[in-house]
Amino acid sequence: MNPRSIPVRWRLPVLAAGAFALLTGLYAALLLLGLPVPAPHAPLEQVHGPLMVLGFVGTLVALERAVALGARWALLAPACSGAGGLALVLTGPSLTGRLLLMAASVLLLAIYRQLWRRQPAPALLAQATGALSWYAATLLWLAGYGVPEIVPWLATFVVATIAGERLELAHLSLPRHGERWFLAALATLIAGVTATALWPSAGAHLFGVGLLAVVAWLLVNDVARRTVRASGLPRYVAVGLLAGYAWLGLAGLLWAGAGPVTDGPRYDATLHLVFLGFTMSMIFVHAPVILPAVLRRPLPYRPWLYAPLAVLHATLAVRVLVGDALGVPAVWRWSGVGNVLAVLGFVGCAVAAARGAGRQRSRTTVVPPVVAAVR
Repeated sequence: MNPRSIPVRWRLPVLAAGAFALLTGLYAALLLLGLPVPAPHAPLEQVHGPLMVLGFVGTLVALERAVALGARWALLAPACSGAGGLALVLTGPSLTGRLLLMAASVLLLAIYRQLWRRQPAPALLAQATGALSWYAATLLWLAGYGVPEIVPWLATFVVATIAGERLELAHLSLPRHGERWFLAALATLIAGVTATALWPSAGAHLFGVGLLAVVAWLLVNDVARRTVRASGLPRYVAVGLLAGYAWLGLAGLLWAGAGPVTDGPRYDATLHLVFLGFTMSMIFVHAPVILPAVLRRPLPYRPWLYAPLAVLHATLAVRVLVGDALGVPAVWRWSGVGNVLAVLGFVGCAVAAARGAGRQRSRTTVVPPVVAAVR
């Protein structure tokens, strides 16, 4: 093992903090859906979005990048985002929680700077752009902007990060000028999200165009177009990716066509198209690849991983197309509950797959010596 690498025992508390942000964020979702669940002392529903995007997704991204860098100081980035999520749970949208989340983004940018020194690449530039968007979101939040007003920045964080990772995988098979078109799409997205803070109406339209440009590039160039015809894990990943791109494209259409929105059914639809349909789908299908690298424990693909993925997309379709578009509160509420159950179901499936793989590995390690002794 590299002596400068981060020990697994140090990674586990950080991952636990991210998991805690996920679970409390899902609980906040139940509060926002109006279910009769006990309300905590802190206004948890006010920090649902930052908890899910920065406390959970941000911690996962920062932890994975810290492990990739291999420097122990880099663990401070996910540690700060995990601690920031905990502060939001305990105190609501407090200054402490927001400052910790901002510190995490600054440290993540420092990680990308070190990775860039190793090997500059457009994919890394896109991911660093995502971290910069995270920083801008927390800066605006500290400046007094409401969470609905910083949603485009939060969306840019996840979109740029994931698009950069997909570019990294596709670069060997890219056509001529493929990277240039990617950078053009990314530049449109950044121009749009920057304009939302300066000219909210025009900026929202441009931001939607930027999302559509990124989606178009992904649909044309991502290897998922070919691997969806494969089997096993490659097909599972491709199905989740293509479904996520479809939802992100719909969100881009809503922003590009209808402009800014900060409340009401269209806000609910746009928000969850990006952070459930796109982001959570990406997490579902990348978990069998990323979590083993982070935890050094296998998370093998199993066909039943399709079940929570299917529930996620089915309940989101009902929520957006019936609950939000047609204005049916009961359908909106219970499909929202279905979204929560899909995420919890995936966590349960992942834990079951990892435990099964651990038991199998233990048997293959222990049995041969016993057999040899009997012989």
